[in-house]
Amino acid sequence: MRGRWVGCGALGAAALGAGVLLAGPPVWVLDRLAARFPGCLFRISTEEPVVALTIDDGPDATTTPLILGELRRYGARATFFLIGGRVRGREGIVRRLVTEGHELGNHFMRDRPGIRLEAGEFVRDLEEAHELLAPHGPVRWARPGSGWYSRAMVAAMARKGYRCALGSVYPWDATIPSAGFAERHILRNVRPGAIVVLHDGGTRGWRTARILRTVLPALRRRGYRVVTLSELAPPPSALARPGAAPHRGGAGGGPRPTSTALPQRGP
Repeated sequence: MRGRWVGCGALGAAALGAGVLLAGPPVWVLDRLAARFPGCLFRISTEEPVVALTIDDGPDATTTPLILGELRRYGARATFFLIGGRVRGREGIVRRLVTEGHELGNHFMRDRPGIRLEAGEFVRDLEEAHELLAPHGPVRWARPGSGWYSRAMVAAMARKGYRCALGSVYPWDATIPSAGFAERHILRNVRPGAIVVLHDGGTRGWRTARILRTVLPALRRRGYRVVTLSELAPPPSALARPGAAPHRGGAGGGPRPTSTALPQRGP
């Protein structure tokens, strides 16, 4: 009998964990994190039906064009957080991103946790990636690998002219190889002002193209516009220009991990 209860408890815990993954964290949890760990944007507060789409880890010679095709089909724009070490030989894809109205983001030189880098290496990684991306268009946003960051990292990015962005809707697509799960997660958790995180490259890129084929028309039916980060959260200088129309509500800045780890305060 005891073994039966232990088994039932394990199944219940697994079901609860799956439910939490699908439901995502409530907004108040994200906002509390934003207040406690300032420095990275993970959503904005607005009543307008607008969300930002971000795509990490490209460019990929095969899958990035597939993703671009889905975005063009549904009139959506995205911020692509590109890895500098993957740009050489794929410059044409980077130029195409910009030409088609998308935004470049800096995801450093390699796919690794930025929190583990020494301060000097972190800055060099950021700068090297910037040198590869900047010739193709403005690069205003940085996203540390694995979603961990410290206050020192945020300060270093700001000194280089970058704003840090994570996200509020993370469908675990980098670890759970299910397009259906990601689609349900996004459509259940998306809210006005959300930032959605997806991934490019190899099988992840194929999966992202499939996810967008379902999610983008569903968001359109709900009345959402899918935009870049800079359209969702313009810099203060842009809002000061005549005719600029800021979103209603305040801007939220703070962490939303893009991994299973919580953000770290660091030094």
